[in-house]
Amino acid sequence: MSDEEIVPAKTRRRSKRNASIESEHDTDEGIETESLSTISSRRSSVASLNASRTENKKRKGRGKYKRPKLYEYVNHIKEDHGGTIFGIHLHQNNTNGDNYLFATVGKNQVSIYEVSKTGKVKLLQSYCDPDTKEHFYTSAWTTDYQGICYLAVAGLNGVIRVINPYLMRCVKHYVGHGHAINELMFHTLDPNILISASKDQSIRMWNIKTDLCVAILAGSEGHRAEVLSVDINMQGDYLTSAGMDHSLKIWNLGKKEVKDAIKLSYEFRTGQKPFPTLIEDSAEFTTRDIHKNYVDCVRWVGECILSKSCENQIVLWKPGRFSDKKVDYSKTKFFSIIHIFELKDCELWYMRFSLDFLKKTLALGNTSGKIYVWNMDVEQPDSIKHTILSHQKCSSAIRQTQLSSNGSLLLAACDDGTIWIWQRNSS
Repeated sequence: MSDEEIVPAKTRRRSKRNASIESEHDTDEGIETESLSTISSRRSSVASLNASRTENKKRKGRGKYKRPKLYEYVNHIKEDHGGTIFGIHLHQNNTNGDNYLFATVGKNQVSIYEVSKTGKVKLLQSYCDPDTKEHFYTSAWTTDYQGICYLAVAGLNGVIRVINPYLMRCVKHYVGHGHAINELMFHTLDPNILISASKDQSIRMWNIKTDLCVAILAGSEGHRAEVLSVDINMQGDYLTSAGMDHSLKIWNLGKKEVKDAIKLSYEFRTGQKPFPTLIEDSAEFTTRDIHKNYVDCVRWVGECILSKSCENQIVLWKPGRFSDKKVDYSKTKFFSIIHIFELKDCELWYMRFSLDFLKKTLALGNTSGKIYVWNMDVEQPDSIKHTILSHQKCSSAIRQTQLSSNGSLLLAACDDGTIWIWQRNSS
C-alpha cells in the first residue's frame, strides 16, 4: 500500500459523526477521503479550540472582580415598643475599653446601650416619659468640663429633657419652643451649649450649665417652615440649618453679639431681671436653589456642606464660586455644586445620614432597608464609589445611621423598632 492509505468506510462514518465540522465535502456519491494523520491533526485542533473556549469562559467568570463591602453585618436587636426608632446616637468621646455607648429614641422611650467592637449589645438603661402621647425624635450626647456625661432628648411635645446616666434620672428640662423639636446637637467647642431645631421655625441655643436660653435664631430672614436639621462647623463659628421650606442657611456664631451672649450666660445671676436672650433674625447666607423639596439633613464637611432632601440624592456643595479661596457668606449669593450622591428608594423625609469624624465615610439608609456607604477618602469627587449593605431580614425604612468616630462601627435604626450593627471590613 502507498503512504496515503484509504480510510475504511466504517472509520469514515465515525469520523463524520464525531467530527462533522471537519468534513466539508460530503456528497451523495461518497465521502472524500483524507489521510489518518490529517484527520488526527484536525481532531486535535478542534479539541484544542474547545478547550481554549472553555478556559476563556472560566477566566471570564473569574475575571468579574467583586469589590469587598466596606462593612459586614454582625448583629441586630429589636426594641420592645415595636414602633419607629427616629434617632440613634453614639457617644463618640466616651469609650470603655473597646465598648461604645449609644442611645435610641422611639415613641416615648429612651434606651441606652453598650456595644462592643464585635457588635455585642447590652441594654444599660431605659427611660419612659409619663406622657404616652410623647414621641421622641432626636438625642445628643455631651461630656462637660468635669467629665460628667449627659444625654439630651426631645420630640413631639417640644420639651428638652436632659438625662444624667450616672444618676439614672432626668436632671433638667427646658420649655421654650412652641412646637415639636426635630434635632438636637451640642456645640463643637463648648460642651454646655445645646442647639435645638423646631417645627416652630426657630433655632434656640441653651446653656445647660446655667439653664438659660442664650439666643433664638428666627425672624424676618429666618426659616419659613419647620427647621429639620442643624450643624456647627469644627471651628464653632458657623451654624448651617435646613428645613421644610427647602432652604439652606448659614448663621454666624462667631460674631461679637453671639459670643457676648454666651459669655453672659455663664456670668449671669438670676434675680428679678430676666436674662436678655439674644434674638438673631437674619442668616448670613440663604439659598433655596439646591433642593426642590424638604431638606431634612445637613452637615459641614470642612468648608463645604452636605445636604439631603427627599429626592434620592445628597448634594455636596460650597457657598460662593469654585475659584473663591475665602468666602464672605454675607456678601455672596452664589453656590457651587461639587458632587451629587445618587441612591434609590429614599423619597421619605426625615431620614438622616451620618459621617465619621474625619469625614471619610458617608452612610445613608433607604426605605427598603438597604444602606448606601460611600468611601469619601479620594482625591477627586468623581472617584467616590459606593457599596450597598443589605440583610434579608432588614426590609424596613432606615431612619438614621450612625458611624463611630473612627468609622469602625455602623449603626442603623429602623421603622420596625430594630437596630442593626455593621462592622468595618478589615480587608
